[in-house]
Amino acid sequence: MKTASPAPDDLARSGSLEELYRLLTPMHVGAGWNKPTPSLWDEPRKTFVPAHWRYDQAHAALDAAGRLINTELAERRNLILYNPVPGNDYATTRTLLAAYQMILPGEQARSHRHTPNALRLIVDAEPGAYTIVDGEKIPMDPGDVLLTPNWSWHGHGNEGKAPAFWIDFLDTPLIHALEPMFFEPHPAGYEPVARTADISPMRFAWKDTLRRLDESAPDTAGPYGTQIELGEPAMRTIALHMMRLAPGVPTALHRTTANNIYAVARGSGTSTIDGESFAWSRGDVVAVPAWRPHGHRADDDAVLLRVSDEALLGPLALLRQERF
Repeated sequence: MKTASPAPDDLARSGSLEELYRLLTPMHVGAGWNKPTPSLWDEPRKTFVPAHWRYDQAHAALDAAGRLINTELAERRNLILYNPVPGNDYATTRTLLAAYQMILPGEQARSHRHTPNALRLIVDAEPGAYTIVDGEKIPMDPGDVLLTPNWSWHGHGNEGKAPAFWIDFLDTPLIHALEPMFFEPHPAGYEPVARTADISPMRFAWKDTLRRLDESAPDTAGPYGTQIELGEPAMRTIALHMMRLAPGVPTALHRTTANNIYAVARGSGTSTIDGESFAWSRGDVVAVPAWRPHGHRADDDAVLLRVSDEALLGPLALLRQERF
């Protein structure tokens, strides 16, 4: 039953703060001076936690899923990497989502489009694995990063002889918070191929990434090691960087208001996040929520993809960084 809203005269005659609070309640109004918790705080809260997911476990789970569910029953055969905090079963960090995905030989994943921006890092694939973005068929080779921007049609296929595995990244949690979520399946089910292209603005090829890292001035002890950006930025809400870490050289300990997800394209090592250590290897994913001090140390010549919301925070004057 709806509670009657108080009359202005009753509010004006309130004889105590307790009575005023009682009258404000049915109006859905709160006294700002009486908030149980403040709405402003001196630095970002530690809501999401550092987390690590292993590729060998995900690979095994997806192998099982390949026997148990096909692309006719599932829009995508993927595993969502959700941050292990109470009440959360989806977001990897506050604004970003990561997921492992696999497609079997001979399969096609239906085409669709959505307002979240998306991209993928290919971990294991043989020739014949591909994605289609707005009619363009693009190969997916290990180490490649492929984009499917906001509202672009996209689907995947595998004409090779082995399953293809990759890591998806999306800004879906951000879109959930802002509300403009739209999704549409392709009217044909599978988008027709208009053209085939090895070189595309939607593809950052692994060989090009390694060449650019080789040509870059080394910064082994910087916060991100030797780093290059993919795109300027690659997407309006998502920044992409490839990092090369020198063996045995720790990167500078730092923190940033950006949410970061690191995916290991090559090598092994350890990330220390807010005092906690996470040992990683190829294909693993490590989530570093905003304002958590962190650094990395590689065991060998490691390359990591860094996915962040810097592209969103920078233009809004919300990006801050500190070194220790």
